[in-house]
Parts: sequence; structure tokens; C-alpha cells
Amino acid sequence: MSGPFLTLANGAAAALAEVPVAPMGAFRETLIAEGRTRGRLVALFPWGEGAKRRLLALLASESQGCFLVLAGELGAADRYAALTAEWPQAQAFERHLWENWGIAPEGHPWLKPLAFPGARADRSFPGAYPYFAAAGGDLHEVAVGPVHAGVIEPGHFRFQCRGEEVLHLEIQLGYQHRGLEGLLREAPYAKRLALVESLAGDTAVGHATCWAMVEEALGGASTAPRGQGMRAVALELERLANHAGDLGALAGDVGFLPAASYLGGLRGDFLNLTAALSGSRFGRGLVVPGGVRAGLGGAATDEVARALEPLGVAFREYAGLLFDAASVEARFEGTGAVERETAEALGLVGVAARASGCDLDVRRDFPAGYYRFAQVSTRVLQTGDVYARAMVRRLEAEESLRFLAECLPALPAGEGSRPAAPPRPARLAAAAVEGWRGEIVHAAVTGPDGKIAALQLVDPSFHNWMGLALALRGQAISDFPLCNKSFNLSYAGHDR
Repeated sequence: MSGPFLTLANGAAAALAEVPVAPMGAFRETLIAEGRTRGRLVALFPWGEGAKRRLLALLASESQGCFLVLAGELGAADRYAALTAEWPQAQAFERHLWENWGIAPEGHPWLKPLAFPGARADRSFPGAYPYFAAAGGDLHEVAVGPVHAGVIEPGHFRFQCRGEEVLHLEIQLGYQHRGLEGLLREAPYAKRLALVESLAGDTAVGHATCWAMVEEALGGASTAPRGQGMRAVALELERLANHAGDLGALAGDVGFLPAASYLGGLRGDFLNLTAALSGSRFGRGLVVPGGVRAGLGGAATDEVARALEPLGVAFREYAGLLFDAASVEARFEGTGAVERETAEALGLVGVAARASGCDLDVRRDFPAGYYRFAQVSTRVLQTGDVYARAMVRRLEAEESLRFLAECLPALPAGEGSRPAAPPRPARLAAAAVEGWRGEIVHAAVTGPDGKIAALQLVDPSFHNWMGLALALRGQAISDFPLCNKSFNLSYAGHDR
């Protein structure tokens, strides 16, 4: 225990009976007071029914390297005093509660659908989506999407502008909401990982690793040392592929085509290394509870190690080409800036947070698996603009290359996995992984029969979309594609 909270290590489980339960008033006051100083909100979801219904909150505490867990006694009530007005990082979590379970956070300043029209088929929101609108003779509104040019997920962006200047951007998502959390509760044990891998397809390894850690904790199973190492290798390859691809896309958005072509092609090369490792360019099927899929021997990792060195040389050359161009620097610097105070208030994570001066990284702050033994250096910048978000990607990719060069020859020998065990009843488990976009958190509760009774899957995009909206304020509307790409958030991961 730590004060009013239960402390839970990353990838660990506890009996539900150990979770402290407070009246809703005390629950709210404790979260706001402690959250401002000791941790960030990373999960908020209900479990139980009727008079025994509770809200479960998890804070991530960097200073203690663990989750802080507290439950609020909600009972049969369908409303409570909102956290968001005093603690803005709760805004999306509380909208999710209202939309999916009809639990209304009273006093929420922006209570409207998060993944419209809601996850439950029996819950609808009559009328048109309630967009914010500004009025005035020199103001106008621009609507973009939800269908976009090229291969891109659907999302709607509504701009309130004065001339070319954006006064406000509202982002409406939810066009491909799959109700994945509900599907996961009903899915048989053997099919859960395949569902989780589809939560955000470009982060299949990150989400699969996080969910496997939850399953292992619920069942009391351990992970094979070689499996831990292979997961770390796959996570860093996933990071490399996406960071290289994002830098190429940013180059394309400012018309710098040489770097766009080279870095875009390099993304494919890194994806091919994941295919050599696992048989899938996106790492699907690699991670299993207990470690990694059987049959992944030294030949695959040797092939990855041999190919990685020339790809690292190429990455450094192409990234240098991008950042050495004065025209690129002029478009990146000062565009779409998010100040550190704003990033902390919103609870931003990952690349977006580190570019704004927030020193957060799950691999260092909540080390689990192979990251307990092979550490990484976190890259933090201060300006919070497109340049900073691009530079963080460049520096993180170089750190991933260093990590892999040291890790691959030193992977533990032996089997890649250990036997898994079915979830035990009446348990809570939570896990965090530093995906390439940022912090992924999964939490699950089992009922008395050992089945999943409640859960929450939090993609980093869930925290960061509001950051993009605020980054556009005061910018030219023509800067939107560049700002959007500098965040490169997942629509599907947010809608889950």
C-alpha cells in the first residue's frame, strides 16, 4: 500500500479484495490531489454491477515506478462530480464512461461523444454531433473529412478560422469503432491476442506485448528470458519502422522529396526485418503468453543483426539529409507548438510529450521484461513544435539502433516461451509498454469464474488527440497536414 492506494508493479496482479475502495467524494478528491503530484491517470473504468458497481482508477507514478490503484464506490448511481474541470487529463476517460456505460460526470466542461455514436447499440445520441462554433462577421468554418485522400483512416476535423488563422479545431472520431473491449470480454482465451493485435495495426507488437503481460499476470505465469528479449527486439524494430516512415512522411508534407522517398523506402526495410523475425511484417503472431511463438531460433536473429548495420548507416544519412535542409527547418521550427504546461495538464505521452519537455518513458520508468537489464536513454526536447517531434523520432531511432546492436548478440538462450496459465478469479492486472507512439496501458479484472469481467485498453492516441487540437490554435490552416503528421495518431487505436 502507498497512502490511500494499492501499489501494483508493471505486469503484476493483485486480488480484488486488496484494492482500496473509497466513497465517491473521497475517491474524487484523492485522485485530483494525488494525481497532480504523484502520478498520471492511465485508466478509469467500471467493474461490478448494481450496488457493488465501482470505478477503478490507475495512476502511473514515475517516482515510485508502479501503478497506484484506487476504487470509488459508485453503486447504482449513474452520475458523479466530474474530475475534468480540475484535472483536464481525465477528459477523454470521463467521456468514455458516459458514452459506453451511461455514467455521467456532472460538471464535465466538454461532455460530448468521444467515439460517436457510442459503443453500446442501445445507447444513442439524438440529433447532430454538437460541434463548437464561433460566430462573427470575419469568421468562417472549414470541415475536413471524415473521408480523406489517399490511404488514411476516417476522421473529421472542424476548424473555426479567422482568415487563414485557426482559432479552434474540433476532432470527431469514431467512424470505425469496433467495440473491441466488448469483443475481448466475450472472446475465448486463444483468440484474445489476435483481437488485441488489431487494435492499432501499426502497433501490433506493442499491444500484443502489453496484453500478454496482463494475461501472464492474471494466470500467475512467468515469461521465458529469451521471449522477453525477442519481444524487446520486435518492439524496437516496430519503433524504427514507424519513426523512419513518419520522418519520410513529414518530408513529403513540406515537399522535400528526396528524404521522403529514401526514408519511406527504409520503413519497408525495417518492416522486412520484423518479417524475417516473425513471418509477418507487422509482427502479428510473434507474441504469445509466456514469451514468443516457438521456432524462432538464432538464425532469424542473426539475419536481423547482419542487416541492421547497413540500414542504420542509411538511416543516419537520410535523416541528416532531412534535418540539414534549411527549407525543412524553416517549416518545422515554431509550427504547432505545445507548451510543457499544456502537455502535462492533458496527460500527453510518448513522442508528443517528450518533444514538449515531459521526461516520460515506460522502458525506463516502469521497466519490465528485458528492459530491466538493457536500459535505453530517453530523448527529451523543450520546444514542443513539429521540429521537436521530428527530432525526438530521429534520436529515438538512433537509440533503438544502438539498443538492437547490443541486444541481438546477447539474447538469452533456451526456449522462447513458457507454459501459459488460465486467468485466476477475482484478480486485477495491469501492464504498460512504451509503444512507438508512446505509453500503452492495458488493465483487466476477472470475475469469480476467472473470465474477463472488465477491462480497459489505452492506446497513446487516446491521450494525445486533444494535444493536436490545441497545437493548431493560432496556426495557419495550411499547417494542419504537417502538424497532424507530426503527431501521427491512430484513429483506430483511439476508437478501439
